[in-house]
This record gives sequence, structure tokens and C-alpha cells, in this order.
Amino acid sequence: MLLSVQPKLPMRNKLITKEFYTTQLDFEPYGSADFAGYLMLKKDNIEIHFFEFPNLDTTTNYGQVYIRTNQIDALYQSLLNNQVPIHPAGHLQIKPWGQKEFSLLDPDNNLLTFGQSV
Repeated sequence: MLLSVQPKLPMRNKLITKEFYTTQLDFEPYGSADFAGYLMLKKDNIEIHFFEFPNLDTTTNYGQVYIRTNQIDALYQSLLNNQVPIHPAGHLQIKPWGQKEFSLLDPDNNLLTFGQSV
């Protein structure tokens, strides 16, 4: 049986990625070891793993993850309050497929979309 999924996204710089996710999105380091070139972060029941890719071209990075939430309005407002940049085409809105969503980009141009069923 499948239990969960932990997406792996590319990162150019472990310290920059860790700083963004921990200070801007309130994730915490996860795991008992600090592996060179690898980062694991967790918030609530969500884990995201990152692998080092120093030559990543952010203009061609299409890394994406969709994160479901049950408090989309509060999450969106907290990010706005913390001045986290929302994707220009990704402001909070109800989509035709029945999800209320918004999106943002991390420092490596990985797209994070947050959604809640309406």
C-alpha cells in the first residue's frame, strides 16, 4: 500500500534553499543527519527533499509540487503578511477544476502550488 510521497526538487545552494523554506514558509529541517548535497524539510505532514544541482539553469527548471491544505485563506494571508512573493500568475483564486489555489516560486524556480477543494 502507498502511504505518502516526498517530492525531490533541485537546488543550487543548500543554505539558500534552507533559509527560504525555514524563514519564509515555516518548514523545519527533517531527519537526524545533515547529508552533503541533500536537504530534507518538513511542515505539518508535508516533506520536501532537495538534491544539490549547482549548475541548475533556473530559466529551464520545471520542478513543481502541489500541496493540499485545509486552510488556504489563512496560509495565503500569512505568506502575504510575511511578504513572500506570490507568483504573478498565481494569486489566490478558484479554478474551474474545483480547487482554490495560489502559487509561488522558490529561489531555484521550483513552482509550489497550494490548493484546497471548494
